[in-house]
Amino acid sequence: MTAQDLNVSMQSCDVLIQNALIFNGEGTPPQSGDLAIKDGKILALGPQLSFDQIGATVDASGLWLMPGLLDIHTHLDLEVELNPGLGEAVRHGTTTVLVGNCSLGTIYGAQNKNGDNPIVDCFTRVENVPKRVLQRCADAMYWDNSEDYLRHFEDIALGPNIAAFVPHSMLRIQVMGVHDSVTRKPTDAETAEMERLLREAMVQGYLGLSTDQIVFHYLSNDPHKDCRIPAHFAEDEELKPALDIVREYGRVWQTNPDGERMGRTIKRFFWSAGWFFRKPLRISALTAIDFNNTPGIWKLMLTLAGVINSWACRGKMHFQALGANFRMWSDGIVAPIFEELESTRELIACEPDDVLGRRALLDNADWQARFRLDWARVEKVKESTTSSKSATMADRATFQMDMDEMFFDDTPIAAWNGQPMQRVFDRLQVFQQTDGEQGALSTLEAEAFAQFPANTTTTTEFFLQGIRLYDTKFRWWFDSANMNEDIVEQILFHKHALPGFNDSGAHLTNLAFYDCNLNTLRLAQRSGVNRVAAAVKRLTTEPAEFFGLDTGTLTLGAQADIVLINPDHLATHDINAQRKKIWNEKFQNEVMVNRSDGVVVQVYIAGQCAWKNGDTYGEALGRQRLGRALRVQRHA
Repeated sequence: MTAQDLNVSMQSCDVLIQNALIFNGEGTPPQSGDLAIKDGKILALGPQLSFDQIGATVDASGLWLMPGLLDIHTHLDLEVELNPGLGEAVRHGTTTVLVGNCSLGTIYGAQNKNGDNPIVDCFTRVENVPKRVLQRCADAMYWDNSEDYLRHFEDIALGPNIAAFVPHSMLRIQVMGVHDSVTRKPTDAETAEMERLLREAMVQGYLGLSTDQIVFHYLSNDPHKDCRIPAHFAEDEELKPALDIVREYGRVWQTNPDGERMGRTIKRFFWSAGWFFRKPLRISALTAIDFNNTPGIWKLMLTLAGVINSWACRGKMHFQALGANFRMWSDGIVAPIFEELESTRELIACEPDDVLGRRALLDNADWQARFRLDWARVEKVKESTTSSKSATMADRATFQMDMDEMFFDDTPIAAWNGQPMQRVFDRLQVFQQTDGEQGALSTLEAEAFAQFPANTTTTTEFFLQGIRLYDTKFRWWFDSANMNEDIVEQILFHKHALPGFNDSGAHLTNLAFYDCNLNTLRLAQRSGVNRVAAAVKRLTTEPAEFFGLDTGTLTLGAQADIVLINPDHLATHDINAQRKKIWNEKFQNEVMVNRSDGVVVQVYIAGQCAWKNGDTYGEALGRQRLGRALRVQRHA
């Protein structure tokens, strides 16, 4: 549609983007043309638009233009209070983020009552955020109810749009307190109050309810360090009526599987069904991913979703999908995977700054014995050395030890960085067998090897002694899933999966997936622009429709949330080469990020430039409010 068709040829526009290849988010083939922005909204869209007065002109020749991307699973609830621009998300083309996931959030504020400190208690170990950082976030919270939470976004310099779930753990704490929420069932009166608060939030426009069943999500404060977060303690008689409220309002249940009780998990997934003419319950579950240790499990998950969504069950469920390989860093043993083992769980229960507390455990002979037993369960299964029973035990672990696939990074020993642990261990063996005459690549490595006990003859002992000597500086990474890009693309485009899971803002020094949506576009790009058009739809209008959000489109009059992408830079973008650890001034802590500079050329939120020239934040980002708190309007 041209500007003349709209009778606006004599009007002005604030921004005119010209000569772009436009992906409208509907999945149709892209068209070359222009887009005009005025007063934060899309004024016109079509070929060769003309205006008498133009505030700024952008030549987008050779670039792709598309709606701003949605990040459907983040834990940016905390950072937004200290750094409301959320630049790490915006610079990758994200203009809408969903928070309150995995039963954790801040919709009731800090919830500091009766000596409880729920923000610190719940987030510390689940999201691997130091307590001192969390306390800074909690101290910035001044609301105590769900309506004021949404309203407070009007008073801060919010970058992207934000939409929130009611987080079930925080809902239980709001009504029951921390201690009671993990030690007993709610009373009838407490259940009624939780349902009242949930219904109130649905009226206010919340996305739905998020729960959690991931087996390594633990509280961090005494006396509950051995307890999982409160959502785990909700039985069916509490959860099902709450989800009926979510169903009634046409909202979404965000959930994840319980690896210890898969039968119950599958039964609960079938609550999505719209049997007997009732409305389906929308479910967004974690996650369709191709795990290295359980290849093909993603097929079973998506087949299950297919059964639930079939004409017979009439469900409405998808599994969230990650658009990249799952690479995780570990600071010694400070990483989510080590909550699975009882011995390493004790170490993680120590604050990251508690070096002496960890060292006391590491030096304890009883703890070392338990560690060796635990570690044997996650050593790589080899037919020549492992029985079938042990293989079954190992297959149950998220992480399986294979030192050929565990790579050092950012350690004090330069010769180690970038190398697999196995290679370093092999050199140590030579060093010890030759009394230090051979094996070391440098004087610094020789000095490091000399500190290892003489009986460091197994990979288990090497790892144990390494963390004893270097603690969190014994830093390394490994890939646990999504190693085959063709399979990843197959998952991303499966009709029962939905891409956009990035986990942005979680696990400060463990993960960095901010640009997974861009990687989804890159994978699609291999098959041509029509495939890209389908990917854009999956990252914009499709999730917006599922979650009931007024965003993700290029329709006239819509808020101008727009991304310009350089397809040549996208084609050569290497997501793994761009992850790095930086200092976050707002957190006063290191964080993992990734970079896609040059891929995303410009980002507009409500018509304001938030990212420009592929490497610079817009002047408005973090200084004035751009995005808005999105409220779902959909109802039965």
